[in-house]
Amino acid sequence: MTETALPIAWPDLAGRIVDGRHVLPIRVYFEDTDFSGVVYHASYLRFMERGRSDYMRLSGADHADLFEGDDPVAFAVRRMTISYERPAGIDDILTVETRTKEMRGASMVLAQRVLRGEEVLVTADVQVALVARSGRARRIPTALRRILGEAVEDEV
Repeated sequence: MTETALPIAWPDLAGRIVDGRHVLPIRVYFEDTDFSGVVYHASYLRFMERGRSDYMRLSGADHADLFEGDDPVAFAVRRMTISYERPAGIDDILTVETRTKEMRGASMVLAQRVLRGEEVLVTADVQVALVARSGRARRIPTALRRILGEAVEDEV
């Protein structure tokens, strides 16, 4: 293989869905940390946003497709409950896990965890609402419910 050729098994840049949950690897970079070298609390929000976006994309509910369709809609974060259990540091390899926890009329709750190996660092329940371009809530269509509801489990 030449230096410019891609390997046969290119890594899953968007993570993958395993056993009903999306798994996304994240490396901690200097820019993710605070002055003490610990991951800054808001960096976890970015990590989890990537997890939610890639979960949607791999499930077949890509944000861009939803917003560019005949009836443009998007998911907006309505509420987040987060618990910081342990710190992460520079060069740590983390895993962001995302799954559908609950479906409602116009919203759903996604359960997320950030882990370092088997150690849980952060947990969050994120309620997102489906909204039209006007900002008004819209009922989640049946097809989208099927796509995202299939991952519903009792626990992460």
